[in-house]
Amino acid sequence: MITSTEYRKRLSKMKRNVYMNGNLIGRDDPKIEGAVNIIAKTYDMVDDPELKDYRDVLTAKSHLTGKTINRFCHIHQSVTDLLTKQKMTRITCHQVGGCIGRCMGIDSTNANSVSSWEADQKYGTEYNKRFLSWLKDFQENDGSACCAQTDVKGNRPQRPGEQLDPDLYVHRVETLSDGIVIRGAKVHNSYAPVVEWIPVIPTRRLLADEKDWAISCVVPADADGVKQIVSATAFNTHKALGAPGPYGGADSLTVFDNVFVPWEHVFLNGEHDIGSQLALLFALYHRHSYTGCKPAMTDVLMGAAALMAECNGIEGKSHVGDRLVEMICTSELCYGTGIAAAINGTRSGSGTFIPDIVFCNVSRRHAGLNIYHEYDVVADLAGGMPATLPREGDWDSEETKKYLEKYMMRNPKVPVEDQHRAFRWVQDITCSEHAGVSQYAGVHGGGSPRMEQIAILGSYNVEQVKNIAKRLSGIKTKGKYTFDRLGNIPDL
Repeated sequence: MITSTEYRKRLSKMKRNVYMNGNLIGRDDPKIEGAVNIIAKTYDMVDDPELKDYRDVLTAKSHLTGKTINRFCHIHQSVTDLLTKQKMTRITCHQVGGCIGRCMGIDSTNANSVSSWEADQKYGTEYNKRFLSWLKDFQENDGSACCAQTDVKGNRPQRPGEQLDPDLYVHRVETLSDGIVIRGAKVHNSYAPVVEWIPVIPTRRLLADEKDWAISCVVPADADGVKQIVSATAFNTHKALGAPGPYGGADSLTVFDNVFVPWEHVFLNGEHDIGSQLALLFALYHRHSYTGCKPAMTDVLMGAAALMAECNGIEGKSHVGDRLVEMICTSELCYGTGIAAAINGTRSGSGTFIPDIVFCNVSRRHAGLNIYHEYDVVADLAGGMPATLPREGDWDSEETKKYLEKYMMRNPKVPVEDQHRAFRWVQDITCSEHAGVSQYAGVHGGGSPRMEQIAILGSYNVEQVKNIAKRLSGIKTKGKYTFDRLGNIPDL
């Protein structure tokens, strides 16, 4: 495993291919510092004395080498691995107040571990062998990765092969003796500017005549032909107030302009049915990660709501308790459903454990539908001050500081300096530019509630519950009673 210092050195050696606001920038640019700090934190946490009790959560034993590795590089080998990954995600998100950044990497590698093996069994290919070879190096080097899944898609009603411009879905444009060439663009690639590898996978189910779009590969984030056009936000830095960070995010529209990918980095090449499976697998793994990160985000917002109530002197009021219970129920229902998804998961032929489809999607949908309500709770208990809080300079000015300390005073049990810290932080997490991005991500990250609804209906056996109703109403049904949602709890 490496340190955050080594991670930053690696970034500094990467070729400059990141564009922001019309400028070519380095990966040490202050505009993406918040995102770099997030990924760096995942390296520091492993040996953080304050987190020493969680070291077994933050690390794992590689199933390839038996060595201790960062869990963000691990392939789930058991129900316990799924549960521990979920716990790790919640704990690490607490440290930065939001997205921890490396979930896309662990979710895409796990999905590829399954789909490459499935392709080999069906088509006699050697994709899994290639994948495991790359994975071994990835684990040995404690690599960082995101995932490029969402294509720009063009005219939404049209399939990839129906678009006027075929590049609107990333596809294979040439097959060479030593690899393939891909072209197109992916969007919403979270943390792509600050990681080393970009796994590229399909975004949807594919038909037999769409083989050119059935591609899975890994591409260095600074490879020739890769251009990243980036949007980045971060919480404001309040070092004078003792706040950590800055922490933030960076999302890329990633252009693949005739990018060459050698065979050793190609894990699917035209197998449309396996490509379809891979698209769904990544979404499934990522939604299981959300059963850890979304409860963590609710924890953060709930803490903010409780802190605002204390600062305003209303922490003992019944309506405050009612609002906090609402948030507790959202947080723990999402987390508990993620536990159920792990316990009711299955071992694939590759040996990789896959979480339950319905439980994952139920949790993610519930979180997405409630995210704006959670911000509403914070706004309700905080009042309007986070939106109109005087600037930090006014708290430092000899002319204005005395007035702010006098008129900002609320609960006499809370020092005015701490009230300032609390309102300044809540301003950041609820009504800053970064807060707006986080709210949208809470709805659409990993798939919007509509996509979870499709997955749930497509996976849930409605006929079984209809048969229950028929029996109870006296209508005769064929076959014996079965109900597959009961599940069999494995030995942990």
